[in-house]
Amino acid sequence: MAKLPSPTGKELITALEKIGFEVVRQKGSHIRLKHEDDRVVTIPVHARKNVGKGLLLKIFKDADLTKDELIRLLG
Repeated sequence: MAKLPSPTGKELITALEKIGFEVVRQKGSHIRLKHEDDRVVTIPVHARKNVGKGLLLKIFKDADLTKDELIRLLG
């Protein structure tokens, strides 16, 4: 199994948009994305900072993705 990536918030948003998520709102540095099947994910976008491992795992669950699927999307 591949190592957990360490993407920035912008990289995560780009990856999730590839599979149908759309930005629905932004409040400060947090961007909310929604899929047509009602999955909702909130991603922090801080300048030049990577998303922490714990939050990344939460985003996996919220987006209903596996680690391998996210690695493929980020690649």
